[in-house]
Amino acid sequence: DVMNVIHLENPKAIVVSLGGQTAINLAEPLSALGVPIIGTDTQAIKNAEDRGCFEKIMEELEIPQPEAEAVTDIESGVRAAARIGYPVLVRPSYVLGGRGMMIAYDAEHLRDYMAEAARISPDYPVYLDRFLEGAIESDVDALCDGEEVYIGGILEHIEEAGIHSGDSATCIPPFSFSESLQAKLRETTRRIAMALGVRGLVNVQYAIKGETVYVIEANPRASRTVPFISKATGVPLAKCAARIMAGDSIASLSDERQLDWFCMKEAVMPWGRFPGADVILGPEMKSTGEVMGIAKSYPEAYAKTQLAIDYKLPDPSAGKVFISVCDRDKRHILSVARILRYLGFDICSTEGTARVLRGGNVTCEVVEKISGPHDGERPNIGDLIADGKIAVIINTPYGPGSRGDGYLLRTEAVRRGVTCVTAMSAANTYVSAIEAVREDEQGHGSANDMGMDVIALQDLPQHTV
Repeated sequence: DVMNVIHLENPKAIVVSLGGQTAINLAEPLSALGVPIIGTDTQAIKNAEDRGCFEKIMEELEIPQPEAEAVTDIESGVRAAARIGYPVLVRPSYVLGGRGMMIAYDAEHLRDYMAEAARISPDYPVYLDRFLEGAIESDVDALCDGEEVYIGGILEHIEEAGIHSGDSATCIPPFSFSESLQAKLRETTRRIAMALGVRGLVNVQYAIKGETVYVIEANPRASRTVPFISKATGVPLAKCAARIMAGDSIASLSDERQLDWFCMKEAVMPWGRFPGADVILGPEMKSTGEVMGIAKSYPEAYAKTQLAIDYKLPDPSAGKVFISVCDRDKRHILSVARILRYLGFDICSTEGTARVLRGGNVTCEVVEKISGPHDGERPNIGDLIADGKIAVIINTPYGPGSRGDGYLLRTEAVRRGVTCVTAMSAANTYVSAIEAVREDEQGHGSANDMGMDVIALQDLPQHTV
């Protein structure tokens, strides 16, 4: 179909790096047919897309990557995972949007996945990566003309590593990254873009664990974050990339825009249209859209995204907050619970989490699990959700998903339209957003604070190209 268009139009050259992953995948066959491609050439695309080529370049640059191995059968996969160490991120070849990816926490789940995975062979290997549990993810979009690199923007993900970048809320500028960390991300991105041979846009994804910055992957194309960063900064990255591919330089864009506001991107999930779907986020992308919020603080920007999606941020009159978190998160839930109590919310919880909250001097009501008895004097959490007494659920699972109690809880929340937060980092941001809205309503913001007022993109400083 593409060749039909090319034969009809007879173009001087074509651009593939602004058409997403599908266009990038067409670069090599089109080039083999003699179609002139401008911008990032097929060798640069192979440098980034071919796992072996990319790993070799990163080794030469001495840039850390999560330990990984490609396997072609179940037993070699189990041996590789034992060497790398669980949990491992498992992904088939040639995927888009994280399709078919999962996190294996033990050999049993790895065997089950690989037994069901389609087309495992030497031509279609499965990749195992060490999963950096609790790491912070970051996206960096940049322009490269072969001589210089312009950093379009650094994004900080709200959700931890393991959540597909398309499903994670992200913030520009980063709200918790130090200046030295941002400088390291800029310099690493510059080195990667130059080494790959990019001409135009490149997107690099990182995982930050402690003091180490790991590169996850580099996409030699415009990513889904380009429109968001362009709106946030006023720099039309796609237009700049097109001019670079046509022969211009980026000397006029040598200074990265410094923002004095925060822009938050939040994913729109289709849970309400798929009854029975589990709302747990993971490496397989599930969102169907995204929205943007702009404010002087990132909690206010996040609050605006929730309003844009039509998620009304609750107040204490809307009901109680139910908290049930995995053992890993029990120490960290106290600060969130204390803020909720300060804001006037009543808290209820199952026995395990309630013991932690009460030990931390946070008052809460103990309720039965959703699979527990239906007792009129002590209803289970399912009864409370059905009766409209729960405003928000904070439920963080750990390990492989199951169709157990947590699954029943989350599907009931979807059925009843109750907000369910499933990651600790997202819970912190969500509660901060509720607090920001409350302060705005009470007029505690500063005189020059944007607050929850409407901000038009046209009112932000624009960049002339």
